Amino acid sequence: MPSFIELNGTTYAYDISGKGEPFVLLHGFTGSKQSWTTIKAYLEENYQVLTIDLPGHGQTKTERIVLMDEFVDDLHELTRKLNIDSFHLLGYSLGGRSALSYAMKYGHTLRSLILESASPGLKTEKERNERVKQDEALIEMMQTKGLEQFVSYWENIPLFQSQKRLPEQIKQKIRSERLSNTVEGLVISLKGMGTGAQTPWWDRLHELDMPVLLIVGSLDDKYVSINKEMNRLIKSSKLEVVKGAGHNVHLEQAEKFVTIIKEHVQNR
Repeated sequence: MPSFIELNGTTYAYDISGKGEPFVLLHGFTGSKQSWTTIKAYLEENYQVLTIDLPGHGQTKTERIVLMDEFVDDLHELTRKLNIDSFHLLGYSLGGRSALSYAMKYGHTLRSLILESASPGLKTEKERNERVKQDEALIEMMQTKGLEQFVSYWENIPLFQSQKRLPEQIKQKIRSERLSNTVEGLVISLKGMGTGAQTPWWDRLHELDMPVLLIVGSLDDKYVSINKEMNRLIKSSKLEVVKGAGHNVHLEQAEKFVTIIKEHVQNR
């Protein structure tokens, strides 16, 4: 059963289990803390694992748009209330952008930072404005056609083509998880924490001084390119390109993913 905590007008749903060094895991857009079920099972044998439903997702409830910087403050407050003073932070996609944003503000609390298929945001105001327009089109689709049609569209975008090869049972599990969200929640997420809405971090990546692990799938050309550039700019980073995986490495290559992050934590 999840636990709940109200922070600044948002009621966050979270799960915590296991013992050892703390790991905090942040899921991607249209996901939930259930996205980490397999990875959590591997980790909780040796680590304390905290998973959270991001604003607009899963069982986390909010009536307002939560901006990225506000979520970062909420995450910091949540970990303090749970007596987690320092931890490894792992984020995937939207969760990766969130984890990077947290590291920029509260890096002193991190033992390490693990970013899976993440980016520092969009470099130019023009790119950000274009992305906001794209997100507004997605919002209109959700509001006019409903969640199910949106999910059918979303699972077929090029970013997720490599997931077509997954067993049918896993594909249905992913779809069910996406459908467990709401149109209202996903709108809140896009408006508050979408790539076009967030502060870009490209010019400040050199400030990161904790061990940083960047993970991408070899089939995800766009994010391979982004993360190669990030790896050049972060002084204490390591880049792992996982063969045979697309955007969601922890789903498509779970055992390899866990091996990589465990080695990173042990060798930091």
